[in-house]
Amino acid sequence: MILGNLFIITAASGAGKTSLIKALLIEDPQLKLSISHTTRQPRPGETNGVDYHFVDETSFVRMLGEDQFLESALVHGAHYGTSRSSVDTPLATGADVILEIDWQGAEQVRKLYPQAISIFVLPPSMETLTQRLNSRGQDSQETIARRVTAARSEMRHVTEFDYVTINDDFEVALQDIRAIIRAQRLKISAQHQRYATLIQALT
Repeated sequence: MILGNLFIITAASGAGKTSLIKALLIEDPQLKLSISHTTRQPRPGETNGVDYHFVDETSFVRMLGEDQFLESALVHGAHYGTSRSSVDTPLATGADVILEIDWQGAEQVRKLYPQAISIFVLPPSMETLTQRLNSRGQDSQETIARRVTAARSEMRHVTEFDYVTINDDFEVALQDIRAIIRAQRLKISAQHQRYATLIQALT
């Protein structure tokens, strides 16, 4: 039985979704992040098992063949995938799970979890997106140009999502996502699970 809520958060690279998710996780202990597997190399400051499970291509292909992933995609030349256990285990305990995945992965997950709530984070402009990618100081100009080109294609899928927020002001975007999560927790289906005894006594 699935007790928790599943939130999918998607954005083009540089829109700020990772920073928003980190802020949400710090302030809300009921939220758990599903840590994806990837074949790309760790960026400076990233930790295996915290930011991603960094695996080689052979291991990833083996897991794919064993049907261990809910979704997988090839993005910017690297494989990414969400393991079934990283979602199902915390959901079964009543935790709310955040999936930080691209639009392709979101499409795959929604087919398996139609109750999932999907949120797309947009940048205020392409200029801002490019500036943020440059300010990271992690990628070559060639890589950044490729990411900017891919971003336009990715953002065309925004209308497939339940909610959208513009990450122009970080605190405003954070409040938007907080509101979506809170509203989902207040739905009768969720509240009935938490307060079944009280609701029965009152009605």
